[in-house]
This record gives sequence, C-alpha cells and structure tokens, in this order.
Amino acid sequence: MRREYPDAPRVGVAAAVIRGEEVLLVRRGQEPLKGHWSLPGGLLEVGETLRDGVCREVLEETGLTIEPLEILEVAERIAHDEKGLVRFHYVLVEFLCHETGGLLQAATDADEVLWTTRSELISNNIYNCEPALVAVIEKGFKQDRNRS
Repeated sequence: MRREYPDAPRVGVAAAVIRGEEVLLVRRGQEPLKGHWSLPGGLLEVGETLRDGVCREVLEETGLTIEPLEILEVAERIAHDEKGLVRFHYVLVEFLCHETGGLLQAATDADEVLWTTRSELISNNIYNCEPALVAVIEKGFKQDRNRS
C-alpha cells in the first residue's frame, strides 16, 4: 500500500520515551513533516503487534531499546495537497515508553535524535513542535509521574 495518496489510512506507532524530565525527539528525514521534530515511530508492518512495531521503529530510528508501558493516545494525521486530495492519512497509536538500553544515534528515517528537557519543549518549544505533539508529550510526562 502506498504511503502517499493512499487507498486507505495507514497504521503507525509512535513512542513518547520519557527519562525523568526528558523526552526523546527525532528530526524527520522523510515526508511527511520532513525536517520537523517529532516522536520516533513509523508504520506498522503486516503481522506485527503494536508493541513490537513501536519497539522496532524506535530501535531503527534511534538505536535505543524501549519498553512500551501504555497507550497514551490514538490520533489521526491527515494531510491534503494543494488540490484538496488526501496526500497522507495515518492513524497513530502513541505509547508511553521507557528506555532499556542501546546507543543513541540517528538512523533510517531520522536526521537527528536527542533528549530534550520538559521545559525546553513544553515551556519554550525551541523545537517548534506542533501543539498536538506537545500535548501528547505532556500527557506522557503526567502518566509517567503517576506510575512512580
């Protein structure tokens, strides 16, 4: 199935990897949102569980292994072209995760990866993340604190 101008929505997974007061971000190397900072993630493969998919995607993009703890949100991302046609349509399952190992390095679809503090993201938004993404990350911080 095509990613661009799909016949049906594509299922994706994303990880809000929380480490204390830090969250893991990737700068996307491909469309959609090329050059934008986001959570690591990508498309689910046929026969793959949501949890296995989010673990694979984070490892491929960042070099880190993770433990998915809970689903934070299910979101839609729909982008139209200048003619009004649906260029991209994703249903994203966004997980709260913890890092379990690995070596941080940008790979596959990510141009850059980094840990950023909650204040840099939530208060200052120095990475210019879209409001929906900031809201999911904030929810991840709150849920992580509630788990402690």
